Amino acid sequence: MSEVIYGTRELKRARYAVATVFCVHGAVTGSFATRVPWIQEHAGVSAGQLGLALAFPAIGASVAMPLAGSISHRFGARTALRGLLALWTLALILPSLAPNLLTLCAALFVYGASAGMSDVAMNALGVEVETRLDKSIMSGLHGMWSAGALIGSAGGTLAAHLGADARLHHVLAAGVLTVAGFIACRWVLDLRPTEDEEPPPRFALPPKSALLIGAVGFCAVFAEGASLDWSAVYLRDVLDTSAGLAAACTTGFTLTMAIARIAGDRVVDRFGAVRTVRISGIGAALGALMVVVAPNPAVAMAGFGLLGLGIAVVVPLAFAAAGRSGPNPSQAIAGVATITYTSGLVAPSAIGTIAETTSLVVSFGVVTVLACGLVVFAGVLRAGDRTARTKVPEQVSPAAADPARKS
Repeated sequence: MSEVIYGTRELKRARYAVATVFCVHGAVTGSFATRVPWIQEHAGVSAGQLGLALAFPAIGASVAMPLAGSISHRFGARTALRGLLALWTLALILPSLAPNLLTLCAALFVYGASAGMSDVAMNALGVEVETRLDKSIMSGLHGMWSAGALIGSAGGTLAAHLGADARLHHVLAAGVLTVAGFIACRWVLDLRPTEDEEPPPRFALPPKSALLIGAVGFCAVFAEGASLDWSAVYLRDVLDTSAGLAAACTTGFTLTMAIARIAGDRVVDRFGAVRTVRISGIGAALGALMVVVAPNPAVAMAGFGLLGLGIAVVVPLAFAAAGRSGPNPSQAIAGVATITYTSGLVAPSAIGTIAETTSLVVSFGVVTVLACGLVVFAGVLRAGDRTARTKVPEQVSPAAADPARKS
C-alpha cells in the first residue's frame, strides 16, 4: 500500500470511523438473528432444514473472504470497504424474502459472502490504524461490533414483539445501516497500492503464520460458539433451571464479552498481546472448569461469565497479529477469519454430537482443554504484540546502531 502520512487528528477520526463500521457490521448480524424464527416460518422449513441453511453463511464467507484483498488492491481500501459494507447491509434483506429452502440457502450464501469480505476489509483497516496510532484498538473495535449486535438484536426484538413483517423490518434496517456505513467510510484511511505493488492472488491458501494464529482463534471461537448456543441448554438440562434463568446466562455471557472487549485495549497496551492471552486463557480455562463441576446454577453462570471474559480479546488480537505477520495483511487476515468462521460453524454441532454420545458435561470438558490451548500457544501472537516490538529499539545503543560512532 502507498505510504500516506496522516496527522493525529486524521488518525483519531479514522479510528472512530472504523469503530462505527464495526458497529454497523454487528448490527446487521443482530438484526438477522432475532428474526430467524419468522424467516423459518415464512420459508416453511423444518428445524433440520433450518440448521442446514444456517451453515451457508459460513460457507459463503469462507469462499469469498480471500477475494477481499484483491478488491482492496484494485479499488483502494476506502472504496472497497464502502462497497463491501453496503453489500453486507443490503444482503440483510435477502433471507426474509426466501420462500423455500433452496432460495433461503442461496440468500444465506450471499449474506455470508458479503459478511466475510467486509469483515476482512474492516479488520485490515483497523490493524492499519492501530499500527499508525501505536496503541491497541482492535479489542475495542470488536467490542463495538458486539455493541452493534446488541443494538441490532434490540431492534429486532422490538419488531418481533410488535409482530412486524421481517421483510419490512429488514428493509428499514438495511436502509439505515447502509447510510450509516456509507457516511462512516468517508473518514477511514484511504490506502492505495503503489504502482509497482503486485496484486494479491484472488484465491490463495493462507500463509503458515496465519494458520498458527488461526489455531489460537479457533480455540477462542469454539468456546464462544459453544457457550452462546449451549449455555442456556446446559443450565436447563444439567442443572434443571428455569427457561428465564437459562436465557439470562446467555445474555450475561454476551454482555461480559462486549464489556471485556471495549475495556481490553488498556490491558493489551500494558501487558502486551502474548501475556494478555495467556492470562485470559487461564481465566477461560478456570471458567470452563467451573461450568463442568458446577453444583448449582450460580456457579455455572459465574463460570460462563469468566469464560466470556477470558476469550473476549483473543480474536481481536489474532486479527492484529495476522495483519502484521507478513507482506499481505488482507491475505493473512482472510486466512485467520476463514479458520475462525469455520470454528464458529463447527462448534455448536460438535458440542451436540459429543453431548449425544456422552454428556454436555463432557462437551464442556473439551472446551476446557481448548481454553488451555490459549495458554500454551499464545506465543504465536507475538507478531501482533506491539509492546514487545516497541521495546526492541530501547535495547540498542547508539554505538551499535551507528558503527561510525565506535571510532
